Amino acid sequence: MPLGQYRHGTGLLHRLPVPAKLAGLAVLGIAVVVTRGPLPALLLLAVALVGVRTAGVRWRGAVRSLPPVLVTAAVLTVYQWWQRGPAVAIEVSADLLTLVLAATAVTASTPADRMLDVLERAVRPLRHVGVRPDVVALAVALMLRAVPAVLTTAHEVRDAARARGLERNPRALLVPTAVRTVARARSTGEALAARGIGD
Repeated sequence: MPLGQYRHGTGLLHRLPVPAKLAGLAVLGIAVVVTRGPLPALLLLAVALVGVRTAGVRWRGAVRSLPPVLVTAAVLTVYQWWQRGPAVAIEVSADLLTLVLAATAVTASTPADRMLDVLERAVRPLRHVGVRPDVVALAVALMLRAVPAVLTTAHEVRDAARARGLERNPRALLVPTAVRTVARARSTGEALAARGIGD
């Protein structure tokens, strides 16, 4: 299960209105940028961890879904430790994990359709300058659907390459993934055009 995918629940985060959750996420992001030092960074990370648990994300599932973020945080930690010392290294890596986990808590406790409704309402004032709120919401919805679809394609291509003994060949992995992703994007565009969307 991808980290951040909606999980049904009745906890505090699930009951909060979407604007309140987004506002809380924004406040936490500002706090991450404004505060300095490893101790505040670790305290904010603890807040994000509590949020993730409140959203119903199990620790085992979270750990399985976090390797790319953890690898990035580890690389940043080593680099910052080397360049600026341990305090900055801890702060930078904790800030990164805090932002990822906080966003995960919001998306795991909010159905995508409610998030898109809020986005559409927020964009409505821009109608006067030619922005169509329904098209913006549709574009975000397509993006949210595209990410897991691309991951599924990549896994299928990897399994096929492994069956042929080519799992270490970058071309056997990248080219089919790119071709299938572009083909899916074109078919989606043709389907939208056939329905008169985006004209």
